[in-house]
Amino acid sequence: MNQPLAERIRPKSLQDYISQQHLVGPNGILTNHIKQGIIPSLILWGPPGIGKTTLANIIAKESERPFFTLSAISSGVKDVREVIEKAKKSNGLFTQKNPILFIDEIHRFSKSQQDSLLGAVERGWITLIGATTENPSFEVIPALLSRCQVYILNSFDKNDLIMLLNRALEKDEIISKKTIVLKETEALLRVSGGDARKLLNTFDLLVGAEDEITITNELVLKKIQKSPARYDKTGEQHYDIISAFIKSIRGSDPNAAVYWLARMLEGGEDVKFIARRLLILASEDIGNANPTALILANNTFQAVSVIGNPESRIILSQCTVYLANSAKSNSSYTAINDAQQLVKASGDLSVPLHLRNAPTKLMSDLNYGKDYLYAHNHPENFIEQEFMPEEIKNTKLYEPSNNARETQFRNTLKKRWKDKYDY
Repeated sequence: MNQPLAERIRPKSLQDYISQQHLVGPNGILTNHIKQGIIPSLILWGPPGIGKTTLANIIAKESERPFFTLSAISSGVKDVREVIEKAKKSNGLFTQKNPILFIDEIHRFSKSQQDSLLGAVERGWITLIGATTENPSFEVIPALLSRCQVYILNSFDKNDLIMLLNRALEKDEIISKKTIVLKETEALLRVSGGDARKLLNTFDLLVGAEDEITITNELVLKKIQKSPARYDKTGEQHYDIISAFIKSIRGSDPNAAVYWLARMLEGGEDVKFIARRLLILASEDIGNANPTALILANNTFQAVSVIGNPESRIILSQCTVYLANSAKSNSSYTAINDAQQLVKASGDLSVPLHLRNAPTKLMSDLNYGKDYLYAHNHPENFIEQEFMPEEIKNTKLYEPSNNARETQFRNTLKKRWKDKYDY
């Protein structure tokens, strides 16, 4: 049998599908859609090897709909129109439910290719299911995205991956006949990078023609020759190298940062993907220590979107070096994290009356807005008053970092609020 292990034990039903309980569990969103017989057009967003294609197949099977597939890598507008015509002809032949068109790696479709889907989705000729490893907010055109629900598939955790291995041991018609002991799995899981398909196919390679084998970390590292020379834009190195790139900038090492940038560029990484990460870093890791960083990063994103390769490398290098050399602060990032945790813990606290809007007479009669002090009517445009709900007043969420600009912030806050927030 020539089928890979990942294909041989591919789940055939929601009950067999591992992980993603928020989508396919007993009360999952997709489970409820299938029960109700209503499948919206949707985008499945998650890392490689997480089961997006499998899930699309299961949705089609359990909702009893015709299923058509396209790969964004090899399909053009002509292919899209042809498959839509086939779907239209099948619509109503065997079922009153409209067909599903699954497009793998939909983020690789150009604007014109995505535009060609709009009419079919709007008229209900097809239900579109797109799979992507990239943020659909950036890679799917707004008109199409607005007509789709976006569902996020989470990365497999260790327990999920162990379950996959055990399923192979128990249910695969070839492997279940062997005597296999999973003594150690750390190296096997690490080599897979969280990619279920890679995990299973690596496992299949390990056991090979062996009838009896004990899986250890040493065995895995000895048998699996893992070459880091190539850059896989959809695999483990994609995430490892962007991580090294970001951490080098955060660590203020422009030399390492430019090296990792070159690795991505030489591997054919999407320049807009790199620019987006620089934009995030400029706020998360530099923030108010140097607000110009965010402006430069945003201009970099706009520039590479217009210019493309190969000249974008120069702009990306300039931005990378600037951000690496900039003062750093994550105080805004930690402030919003802490604020969101506070909201989750404290619930929907009432807005103090003096801060409420009073557009009607009734609201004015209820003292909405009463006793609010208009800051601009006071010296230095400041007057001390309470802006937090009563239950959490005096709570400090923003802690200025130790850099020149935020030291000024700290001094100003201390002068204005004195001991209220203990700056």
